[in-house]
Amino acid sequence: MTTEHQTLALILCSLFIAVTLGITTWVSRNRHGSAEEFYAGGRLFSPLENGFAIAGDYMSAASFLGISGLIALFGYDGLLYSVGFLVAWLVVLFLVAELVRNCGRFTLADVVAARMSERPVRIAAGVSSVTVSVLYLVAQMVGAGSLIGLLLGNSSTGARTLTVIGVGALMVIYVSFGGMRATTWIQIVKAVLLMGGAIALTVLVLLRFHGDFNHLLTSAAERSGHGKAFLSPGLKYGGDWTARFDFISLGLALVLGTAGLPHILSRFYTVPTARAARRSVVWAIALIGGFYLMTIVLGFGAAALLGPEQVRASNASGNTAVPLLAAYLGGGADSTGGAVLFAIVAAIAFATILAVVAGITLASSASVAHDLYASLKRRHARQRSEVTVARAAAVGIGAVAIALGLLAQDLNVAFLVGLAFAVAASANLPVLLYSLFWRDFTTRGAVWSVYGGLVPAMLLVVLSPVVSGSPDALFPHVNFQYFPLQNPGLVSIPLGFLAGWLGTVTSAEVPDEARHAETEVRSLTGAGAV
Repeated sequence: MTTEHQTLALILCSLFIAVTLGITTWVSRNRHGSAEEFYAGGRLFSPLENGFAIAGDYMSAASFLGISGLIALFGYDGLLYSVGFLVAWLVVLFLVAELVRNCGRFTLADVVAARMSERPVRIAAGVSSVTVSVLYLVAQMVGAGSLIGLLLGNSSTGARTLTVIGVGALMVIYVSFGGMRATTWIQIVKAVLLMGGAIALTVLVLLRFHGDFNHLLTSAAERSGHGKAFLSPGLKYGGDWTARFDFISLGLALVLGTAGLPHILSRFYTVPTARAARRSVVWAIALIGGFYLMTIVLGFGAAALLGPEQVRASNASGNTAVPLLAAYLGGGADSTGGAVLFAIVAAIAFATILAVVAGITLASSASVAHDLYASLKRRHARQRSEVTVARAAAVGIGAVAIALGLLAQDLNVAFLVGLAFAVAASANLPVLLYSLFWRDFTTRGAVWSVYGGLVPAMLLVVLSPVVSGSPDALFPHVNFQYFPLQNPGLVSIPLGFLAGWLGTVTSAEVPDEARHAETEVRSLTGAGAV
């Protein structure tokens, strides 16, 4: 890219930053500082608005950059992410959305603590939520660094570092000053931009192949160097039994993890009723489904028009496939059309990152303040002081995410999100489902369920090829790899459910049938919901 072309892309990115900061400033002047306003936006959003915001929250850098890159590099096996991310919403729609909205107030811990001893449950759920959020944030930071590295010619590690720090600073500003209302409007704007950009690129790719999707696939297979194997399972996950188990593990994490993501669960509290929450999910599924179908076209389009080698040469993990494809479709990197289209797509990707990190940071800071801080200081905590703690927590979480994002700059962002989904499915989903549907569930069962999924998931990640023992690991020059799978979900998810059951059956606590009955009626009817 020439200097003029790079400048255009950076101007568009800066324009989006200016718009979002304007939204944050406007919202900060029109709020009254209550916890309900900060965490849930006053519960004033319509199902359509919230559906767009959920889609904006969910369609992250992993979706736009990572998945298309994986499809461009590995063909059929890259589709696992698209399918898994979409199918997961059926679990959310049928098992979670309405019940969580009726039972909770601001966070996951509200649902679980409704019939348990609050303090230990809130601390466990808070720790788990913050862990999942930080892992998810790291993926967005890596995506931002890859994108700006490409904009600047991929020549400056310092520029990527400054980008990660800048994104971290912006997300702290969005959350601290605008809360949920500003975050929601940023996500709505981002969802509209992202859908528009994806539609435009998809149409351009299909026009190159005269609308013949079969021709697109065969061209991608020929250009890939793998022939028909590019369109068949096994290129990434079929080499041996370890790779096949990794495939199963990833699928479980993606399908089950969405229902345990703190920033997704918190979106159900921004609408006035459970019915509105369910309608929000329906809108979100329509938008997300269309988007993931388009990532398939974009991924195979990058493979067919650019070739995996060109994609890999720009970024080893494939994170820059879509911006490179945009430049090609516009007439090439040295053409005005290519530069303009590249700049637009880069700005949309950057907008995607900013919107998602704002939502995740808000959810994690809410867990720190509403669950951890309020559990320790509940008798003295007031709403206003709790919001103050949440703002301070956003700063600390931002700092941690920046540090880890700098460490993991060379990993694929879709893969990093897969790890976050695995932890969410292992620690948050079991305790959520047990709390909603198991009459005899106890406080010990809840605490064991969270830690019984969280600790093994994190430990297995540390002992996996992701961290050491392989050329692509975080620490390639050391080897403490004892767990062969890259994704821990196959082992850690069952352990989370097992620990919850074991903690309950060994507990001396007598389940409170009255509180369970009250929770059940509230979850199914909305009677008494906040």
